[in-house]
Amino acid sequence: MYVAGFLLVLGPLVTLHELGHLLVGRLFGVKAEAFSVGFGKEIAGFTDKQGTRWKLSALPLGGYVQFKGDMNPASVPDANAPKEEGSFQHAALWKRSLIVAAGPVTNLLVAIAIFAAFYAVLGKPVIEGPEDSRTIGSFAEATAGRDAGLEVGDLIVAIDGDAVADFNAIQQKVALHPDTRMVFTVERAGERVDIPLTTDRHVETDSFGNQSAIGRIGVVPSGGQYVFEDVGVLESVPLAAGQSWDLMGMMVTGIKQIIVGERSFKELGGPLKIAKYSGEQMSLGVAAFVNFAALISLNLAFINFLPIPALDGGHLMFYAAEAIRRKPVGPQATEWAYRTGIALVLMLMVVVTVNDLFSLPLFGS
Repeated sequence: MYVAGFLLVLGPLVTLHELGHLLVGRLFGVKAEAFSVGFGKEIAGFTDKQGTRWKLSALPLGGYVQFKGDMNPASVPDANAPKEEGSFQHAALWKRSLIVAAGPVTNLLVAIAIFAAFYAVLGKPVIEGPEDSRTIGSFAEATAGRDAGLEVGDLIVAIDGDAVADFNAIQQKVALHPDTRMVFTVERAGERVDIPLTTDRHVETDSFGNQSAIGRIGVVPSGGQYVFEDVGVLESVPLAAGQSWDLMGMMVTGIKQIIVGERSFKELGGPLKIAKYSGEQMSLGVAAFVNFAALISLNLAFINFLPIPALDGGHLMFYAAEAIRRKPVGPQATEWAYRTGIALVLMLMVVVTVNDLFSLPLFGS
């Protein structure tokens, strides 16, 4: 189940990512020498009429398109390659930028399309009822909210200066920040009061035994009930785009928390953990599995936009420098930057894979 889920999630998403690069490249007349799903030794493949070698490779952890004029699958520019028609390096700067951006943009569009389909079929969740869901109705026992001075009847209007629209927004904001000092702005007796508090850290365990740390303050809304409101196809797209934007914001927050030590590095997952979650979500049914695929697609878009040499974001970073300098970065500096980037990516892969291994039940976790 884990292997099947992993291949069904990552295989199509990587293929679509690389197809984004390939199709935009062909649109601009750039020739591709190879299109690979996976890395390493070729298992099977064929060469099309345009001279592109389509292949399935042994290591199913990604893929690549090697354009004419690239030194290697990481698309490191070949300084000795002739500047001829059809070469990637011969293409205009704006064309190269669009070709590189096309991969992660494709993953982003896939995620938006899946979320939009869910909205169109199921509707969007809205809170209805006479009471504002941001109003505190009660507290759980011994909670951070009550201990800090929040009271029943308080209307929570902002957290750390950011306005909150409903109870769901409060939950999301707090859940992202366990054991963190936050300032809650409430309306009480016609006045606004700022109340600082430190959120509780709560470890949740799902039905598969996966654990995650979330923040809680222990408040219960006084009213409001979630119902699903029908939306049209056109309305579903901006809703899905907004959801994708919020999720990417959560990814940025999570990485920042790991860097500064607010979250454990063990929360980072690699290929083994993706395989584990893929199989688990597959066992829950088609809807859960497709939703998980959308989240992975969004992660692929986010990771590939990071400004790390060897990733798409690294290429775009070099093109930005080229646009500012009005000439490409020198070949030696470019090659060393890409080598460093590849080394960092490989080192991270090793670390998260070891992290994954020790999180599996096989190792007594």
